[in-house]
Amino acid sequence: MTIKSSASSKAARERRTLALFLPWLPSERIIRALGPPEHPFALTAKIRGAMVIMAADRQAVSLGLGPGMKLADARARVPDLMAFDHDPLADADLLSRLAEACERYTPMVAVEPPHALILDISGAAHFYASETALAQDAEDRLDAAGYGTCWALAGTPDAALALARHGLKEGAEAQLPVSALAMDDKTHQALERAGLYKVGDLAERPRANLAARFGMELTVRLDRILGLEDRPIDPLRRIGNVVTERRFAEPLTHIDAALECLSELFTEAAERLNERGQGARMIRMMLFRCDGDIARLGLETGAPTRDAALFQRLLRERIEALNDALNPGFGYDLIRLSITASEVLAPQQLRLEGGEDRQGDEVALVSQISTRLGRERVQKFAPADSHIPEQGLLALPALNAPAPVAWQMQACGEPPMRPLHMFDPPQRVQVIAEVPDGPPYRFTWRRKIHQVIRYEGPERIASEWWQRKDGQQPGNGGLTRDYYHVEDARGRRYWLFRHGLYGEEKANPDWYVHGLFA
Repeated sequence: MTIKSSASSKAARERRTLALFLPWLPSERIIRALGPPEHPFALTAKIRGAMVIMAADRQAVSLGLGPGMKLADARARVPDLMAFDHDPLADADLLSRLAEACERYTPMVAVEPPHALILDISGAAHFYASETALAQDAEDRLDAAGYGTCWALAGTPDAALALARHGLKEGAEAQLPVSALAMDDKTHQALERAGLYKVGDLAERPRANLAARFGMELTVRLDRILGLEDRPIDPLRRIGNVVTERRFAEPLTHIDAALECLSELFTEAAERLNERGQGARMIRMMLFRCDGDIARLGLETGAPTRDAALFQRLLRERIEALNDALNPGFGYDLIRLSITASEVLAPQQLRLEGGEDRQGDEVALVSQISTRLGRERVQKFAPADSHIPEQGLLALPALNAPAPVAWQMQACGEPPMRPLHMFDPPQRVQVIAEVPDGPPYRFTWRRKIHQVIRYEGPERIASEWWQRKDGQQPGNGGLTRDYYHVEDARGRRYWLFRHGLYGEEKANPDWYVHGLFA
């Protein structure tokens, strides 16, 4: 039977999808970790108090054992059956790592739990003799790593996945059993009772009748398998705005050659960004080794850039900061550079009498130090819209700090309203006041007594209205603060506050020193 696609599936026919199905993934993970066991084995989990087989190796399956069978019944058939704990998280982690290895074929790689991968290879097969050659190369690499694979090509992910799971090739969608639709057991039984055993049997039926009897979900899945409707895949990583790569017939075995290649790739990417009037903010690099290992490097800049010299400096800093040095092994046969984030980069005009691009130098310095020390260790202060003193500014990573805004400045000649040095959290002090709700007369801080000779205040700062009224520590409750500028006998100036209104919010309010003036 031949199934013809409608005009609406033109995009699906242009799109090419490769599905890789790994039916023995759980058992092969055990074999890779412990070596081939001497006897058949199964992976089990406790379900309703009984040990149930969740997966089995090839030898156990050939003896009639399989998922869903109780371990006791299985050992009655095969007494020497070995059992290991089923670990779905370890299987998922392994599948993700295999997906990363498949990124050598295309950046569009998605994980399809529990044991399949989907690759969008549209436009990627030109590096190989054909799409079939690409798929065969993927199968050979996985087989060399110890993972049996079934693959299939199709125009949509659902079609390719269904064909791969049932060992069929493209064009055989009509021969798929109705179980390929992955509907619930009740629907499968209803289809078989109606004499509909193959996908081809459903393809001849009017969609309206199928939807009325079995639901719209069945018709949607049917059209996806037949290639009449497409769905996007969720790739493992975000696709870059610009992607450049090099493939080598003779793998690169020297780090310097790989770094030179990365510089050339960035130059190519910068030319494309220049056409768009953009600069790179985040750069991701992947170096694929012949043995399947992948080295990943990432860079982030403080401002959009197309400067190749800056890229080379940041790349050197990143490599020197690695815990494990880059090891080419038998060589890199593929190197890919992606611009994962970019921003508008307008040309700058220097003054006619000349000058320097100091802003660019500052950005380059921040980017280089952040690459060396870590993005969280180089920060900038940004003003925040809050009247609570310690919340009036934010310390943000300098690489992604927002555009600078004007700070609120004091009038010329006026003393500063806020200290240059603030404590977070404020530090507790013992205060003696002439009256309970009056200014401080003497305070003890860090085991030293300070006699107040001058004061200014109070400046009353209320907490946010949504704060509760039961807080006992600064910033944890809704207590009012009365701030005082005080000067001791030695001329040192402090910023103190009483936490809570005397007699109204607290019977005996505490005092804190919040900052020091110059």
